[in-house]
Amino acid sequence: MTPPRIRPPYVADERTQLVGWLDMQRAIIQWKCEGLSDADAHRSVLPASPRMTMAGVVSHMRWVENLWFEVLFLGRPAKGPQFEDGPEDADMMVEGIPLAQLLEEYDRQCAVSNEIIAAHSLDEAGRHPDFDSAAASLRWMLIHMVEETARHAGHMDTIRELLDGETGYY
Repeated sequence: MTPPRIRPPYVADERTQLVGWLDMQRAIIQWKCEGLSDADAHRSVLPASPRMTMAGVVSHMRWVENLWFEVLFLGRPAKGPQFEDGPEDADMMVEGIPLAQLLEEYDRQCAVSNEIIAAHSLDEAGRHPDFDSAAASLRWMLIHMVEETARHAGHMDTIRELLDGETGYY
């Protein structure tokens, strides 16, 4: 079941608002996939970006969550398709992986990210010694992830409309 798309309260502490906006954008990512067949989820509709499929974007978002919160913030080892030898967008190469599996992996990764966010100060900086962007605070990373997730939710708006005519923002 798709998580509810709920905006954070108008008046709340900073963490509640940041996580609330991120969770709403995450829910939009999942909502955009409702009712899609695996064939459509993997169908390319953008000639200049053939790997940017609905399934590819879901996979990308899963790995972006991992990158920012587990690798850059916590300093865990840099593992995953974006760190392997291959094309820059290797995390979008998901041919043969069912959309339901990709959505489940994304949901689990978001839960891990939220646990990390809840356990640390927004002022705390990332720890990975090999990446300059790890110097950012958790607050900066959260704001970036709201932007990143919303940007790709917008891509999914376009892809979904081209696939089957479905539209809707919120």
